[in-house]
Amino acid sequence: MKLKLAFTILLLCFFPLLLSAQRYTVTGKVSDGKTGEALIGVSIHLKAQPSYGTLTDTKGNYSLTLPKGDHVLLFNYMGYDPREVKVSLSGNIKKDVTINQASMQLDEVVITSKRKDANVSSAQTGVTQMEVQQLNKLPVLMGERDIIKSLELMPGVKSAGEGNSGFFVRGGTADQNLVMLDNVSVYNASHLMGFFSTFNSDVLRDVALYKGPIPAQYGERLSAILDVQQRNGDMQDYGVSGGIGLISSKVNVEGPIQKGKSSFLLGARRTYADAIARLSGIEEAQNAYLYFYDLNMKLYFALSQRDQISVSGYLGRDKMVMKDVASMGWGNAFLNAKWSRLMSPRWFSMTSLQYSRYSYSAEMDMGMDMKGDAKIDDYGIRQEFRYQPSSNSTWRMGFQSTYHDLAPGDYQTESDVKNTLNLHHRYSWENGLYISNQLKLGQHLEILYGLRLSIFSALGKGEYYELDENKEVVDSLWYGAGKFVKTYVNLEPRLSAVYRLNDASSVKASYARTVQNMHLLTYVNMGSPFDRWTSSSNNIKPQVADQFTIGYFRNFKDNTYEFSVEAYYKDMRNQIDFKDHAEFQGYDVIDTEIRTGKGRAYGIEFMFKKRVGRFNGWASYTLAKSEKKIDGINHNQWYNAYQDRTHDISLVGIYELSRKWTLSAAWVYYTGNAISYPSGKYQIDGKDVMYYAERNGYRAPAYHRLDLGATCLLKKTRKFESELAFSLYNAYGRRNAYMIQFKTNEDDPSKTSAYRYSLFTYVPSISWNFKF
Repeated sequence: MKLKLAFTILLLCFFPLLLSAQRYTVTGKVSDGKTGEALIGVSIHLKAQPSYGTLTDTKGNYSLTLPKGDHVLLFNYMGYDPREVKVSLSGNIKKDVTINQASMQLDEVVITSKRKDANVSSAQTGVTQMEVQQLNKLPVLMGERDIIKSLELMPGVKSAGEGNSGFFVRGGTADQNLVMLDNVSVYNASHLMGFFSTFNSDVLRDVALYKGPIPAQYGERLSAILDVQQRNGDMQDYGVSGGIGLISSKVNVEGPIQKGKSSFLLGARRTYADAIARLSGIEEAQNAYLYFYDLNMKLYFALSQRDQISVSGYLGRDKMVMKDVASMGWGNAFLNAKWSRLMSPRWFSMTSLQYSRYSYSAEMDMGMDMKGDAKIDDYGIRQEFRYQPSSNSTWRMGFQSTYHDLAPGDYQTESDVKNTLNLHHRYSWENGLYISNQLKLGQHLEILYGLRLSIFSALGKGEYYELDENKEVVDSLWYGAGKFVKTYVNLEPRLSAVYRLNDASSVKASYARTVQNMHLLTYVNMGSPFDRWTSSSNNIKPQVADQFTIGYFRNFKDNTYEFSVEAYYKDMRNQIDFKDHAEFQGYDVIDTEIRTGKGRAYGIEFMFKKRVGRFNGWASYTLAKSEKKIDGINHNQWYNAYQDRTHDISLVGIYELSRKWTLSAAWVYYTGNAISYPSGKYQIDGKDVMYYAERNGYRAPAYHRLDLGATCLLKKTRKFESELAFSLYNAYGRRNAYMIQFKTNEDDPSKTSAYRYSLFTYVPSISWNFKF
């Protein structure tokens, strides 16, 4: 009896504690109160315990496990009014929340929105991000705000140069960056030979550049991932925005299909510099056409609180025509369908099907008609699951599968006789399986670890070649359609960690292995839309890299100022370069022209940034080295990679002169690219042929440039907004080297002279941007 009484007393005493030990999960989605757009990186925490909280994911979803009872959640997001939400937990519940933009906040594109101290607190290292207020105030080239040009002002990201496609990240080549729009690969992300990117900033929602340890859900490239997402259209109201400039114009239309449940977004952009030149009476422009256009589309359907479907598309094309001489065109196109489902309070699923094409073509009349075209068709599926067992742990797992149909070129010449050359298609099947976990271990330590399994198979239909030790063809074998030629399997571990020293500073370290199976072949010192792509085969192995990073991050004065220093070392294998006097355009057996070996890149990056205030901006400096060592090149010794640059400096300032006027300036400096100078020459059939003894042993002149910008807000009301944007590119008229050519001196044929060509001196521009 006494034992029973004692048990009853203990039960009564501890019953409240047992009740308080019960924990339930509140889940939901955070979206813009006006547009219904999901918001990424919204901070959610308990009012009574601010250190306990979470962030919304890339779909705006959140999950927070709390004790049973009543709680007050605080929702905070940059540029939005904070909101308090009361929840009463007696079981798992779903609570969707909308928050409204702050009254003084401009309705602008959101670029990788994060919490204010994300640079210190996030476990992910090597992420480049920009705030939209700064992006839209930066000086522009020819009136076009450009995402990639803005990213090139950040440490570790280097411009490929004026007139060149792509960008370089931490010593990697341009093709070692995977550029994605709505999770679809974009093989050439530039217009007009690199002066503009394919991204219309007015239709974008989120941009993230991963240059350090790439998260496990990404693969297929060695150096970096540029993940660009289009936003959904406004689900409440119709709207039109756009801009008119000296050489280009754009317009975007959006609105609800069914109010509150579905929306559309359409964007169009086109240049017309050639038309302006013809109207101006410039003789050289009368028979020439040079322009690009692109079209963006996205449809969004909220089928239920659990299910959303979106269909997005893109079509872009460049055209260069000289009447009766040449016509060239290139561009990207894709279509992507995505289904997102909240399976339970802890499980989320995303499925997408996609098709993309990159193609180029050329026609020339040079005594005979010549035609050629090439393309890459990709068919893919992606599946991802996310599982959040608690607010301290988030799992991601899934797979990606892509079938590549690569047509390197079909050529035709015709004079008296018609000749055709159809290079063998290269078919391949690329797969990736991954799993990762972001885990908080107490108040100070957070880790992000994962593993990716990449499987790449070269497939028939086509002819593959067997080479000897001298890279000469000794045999060939025909593989039928769908037959496996060679399969490569690689494990890619990923690990990042952050240790918070205090609320304002942290130390981060990471390691990642990456693998690449699609390779861009270019042997000239500039990128071109007509460079040839190829894939791993029985002779061409996947490129592999191991990258190690460590960094210190510090914020000052309530996150007003940011400082970071980050060092990296990248060890690369199976790097590709060309033998001397290589030929590959119009040549089927490119395996004999390629040489492979080792690469290494290392450096240290400094960044100081002022984020808020009437005057803000940043200063960045990168000290770096990138080298290759490949058998048969440069006497088998280490030599500078073309993208090697010792110093890279960017200074950016933005000053709000008044409520109407904002001034900006950007100055860049970097060491000239590594190039090869001829060490001699000889003659074949009466023609001079340059001899190069050392690969990339010299330097082009250093590059530097100052850009100035000014924005005038003409009118801003609840329904209408307009502004004028002025810009001066290369303000002090620096004649930077675009190309250096070596030719026989016309006055003294025994000598060889270097000729330096520049593209721009001063380039002023003005554009009018509007929204209603």
